[in-house]
Amino acid sequence: MMPSRPSKSRPRTLARRAVTSLAALSVAALLASCAGGSGSAGSGAGDAVTLWGITSDQEETVDPSVADWNAAHPDAQLEATYFEGEAYKSKIRTAIGAGAGPSVIYNKGGGTLQSYVDADKVLDLSDALGDDLDRFLPFALDPVTFDGAVYAVPMKAVAPVVLYVNEDVMDAAGVESPETWDELLVAVEKLNAAGVAPFALAGAAKWPELMWLEYLADRIGGPEVFDAILAGEADAWSHPAIIQANEMIQDLVEAGGFADGFASVTTDSSADAALLYTGKAAMLLQGTWVNNTFREQAPEFAENSLGYLPFPTVDGGTGDPANIVGNPTSYFSVSADATEAQQAVAIDYLKTGLWDEPFVDRLIEANQVPPLADIDDTIADLPDAAFGETVYQMISDAPNFQMSWDQALEPGQAQEMLTNLDRLFNLQITPEEFSTNMNATL
Repeated sequence: MMPSRPSKSRPRTLARRAVTSLAALSVAALLASCAGGSGSAGSGAGDAVTLWGITSDQEETVDPSVADWNAAHPDAQLEATYFEGEAYKSKIRTAIGAGAGPSVIYNKGGGTLQSYVDADKVLDLSDALGDDLDRFLPFALDPVTFDGAVYAVPMKAVAPVVLYVNEDVMDAAGVESPETWDELLVAVEKLNAAGVAPFALAGAAKWPELMWLEYLADRIGGPEVFDAILAGEADAWSHPAIIQANEMIQDLVEAGGFADGFASVTTDSSADAALLYTGKAAMLLQGTWVNNTFREQAPEFAENSLGYLPFPTVDGGTGDPANIVGNPTSYFSVSADATEAQQAVAIDYLKTGLWDEPFVDRLIEANQVPPLADIDDTIADLPDAAFGETVYQMISDAPNFQMSWDQALEPGQAQEMLTNLDRLFNLQITPEEFSTNMNATL
């Protein structure tokens, strides 16, 4: 279980600025005009208020929310369309570029949203939502805040990365759950001697490898290491913390830290999670979404043998051990190409419809942790309350919640990073070569 930590807080200051005439118009008046206004070249046909999202993110939570909204607003209907992840990425880029995107745009914040902001394709929601933004934990708005303005609203659960442990396998090998990197290396040696893979890793997907670099770089050098990369500082990828982290990763690979054939293990059907709950691996570094996979595919294991803990500390590192990495959440933005009437309906939905009590209840029933402040009592109602309370404590107390680097960076640089990181894990390039290759993308 996660050790308790003292409560921490950090202030959030949002500069309020209007970038459209929307703030000066009455939402009620715009809602009235929505039923009979003129058509628009963007955001769908006519004055339809369209919402695009991802199938996997909508089924249990957002889709019922849209249905509730439509039942209560016969003259301000939302038309929701959902896509598979990869199909959505290409479709939304094309649509937004042509000024024909949906009124409500699903995104993950970070570099992709920054490109929309730079192209004036999404609205600054700071004034329109005002104090309603204060309902969210501060970290949830960080990936969608640019120059003090907020361009999106959270629309799903929070998902930090944790270290999962098969406690039965660890006990049989006489291994304690590692709290430090040195203890982790000792555990690797003992588990290999016992004939068990220390860590499961879905290397074929590449992005699970990134979790190791993110945590190690933070533990060694703190969040300012990636901040410099994000700012595009010259040679930022050559920071000693990045090079040391990648040296430690390759040391772990060479020590047999990952299951044989990890480079071909996929996340399809949760193959990495299966290695853990079948006892073929002892540990797994993955996002909190995997907890539901364990509960669905191996309920007895989840109930009796599953443990979870924070990423280990690194001796001599300057990063706060309470820092976490992962996916703060996903988001909805409002299209700047939509008509004022469409924008008004979209904003009113995000303000009053999305995060209503039934929506929060659906997240809780789905065993997901909302990125909302002061909901300790609500978290206790999760089906797996112990896990939920642990995660909520993590995200509430973390001095820094680093968004996954492949989401924070602009898409081209993110893909280059994953390609080079995969080559690093497969011992095809050195840590120095990784840094050189990535500095060329700055």
